[in-house]
Amino acid sequence: MQSTEFNRGPTKVAVVTGTAHGIGSAIADLLVGHGMEVHRVDKDTVDLTDSAAVNEFFAKVGAVDVLVNNAGGVVGQVHHPIEEITDEQWSAVVSANLTSTFNCTRAVVPGMKEAGWGRIVNISSGAGRSVSLTGIQAYASSKAAQIAFTRQTAHELGQYGITVNCIAPGFVLSNPTTIQQWESYGEDGQAALVKGISVRRLGAPEDIANGVGFFVSDASSWISGQVLPIDGGHALF
Repeated sequence: MQSTEFNRGPTKVAVVTGTAHGIGSAIADLLVGHGMEVHRVDKDTVDLTDSAAVNEFFAKVGAVDVLVNNAGGVVGQVHHPIEEITDEQWSAVVSANLTSTFNCTRAVVPGMKEAGWGRIVNISSGAGRSVSLTGIQAYASSKAAQIAFTRQTAHELGQYGITVNCIAPGFVLSNPTTIQQWESYGEDGQAALVKGISVRRLGAPEDIANGVGFFVSDASSWISGQVLPIDGGHALF
């Protein structure tokens, strides 16, 4: 019977991106609490959209057992009609969410293949499964692409002992952007959003971290290419 504990043996090395705020920080803290050596990455550490910078960073870290691609977001953007979106606006959001995931995954895979073991968890969004509440086209598109990337890499890498899974969080007050979004809804809008969540509460960063904990534990060793919505049973889905 598979253990529900984390993998035992030598200390695992993990890299978690996007750790400047709630979700990434909670994920890193959880992995540290389970005995992993965790390298935290945010935009001040390395530009994850720059492949050369990413390769240099991972060369310094060495072999990585667990990668959590959490970095991304709306890059300070708000909704505009699609005909008003510039090339630069589109590329900035796609790069932050999808290209960063690709760059980091490509960097860790050789070491995981050599070890015959690896765990990759991509943090997408409910927007990738449905629509973006912010109305940002590039955000919904890049988050959906992360889900497709998860499935494709799971198919490719499973034979090497590497699993790739994805979490699609619901609404979590985890950073200044989501707090600003929440406040913009006003009292009635906030009540309507919570009413659409089956468990009648917003998510916490720790809720998402717990999902990552499952995907990197022994209990999920025969699970790959899957998308786990952690959204309190949001009625939209």
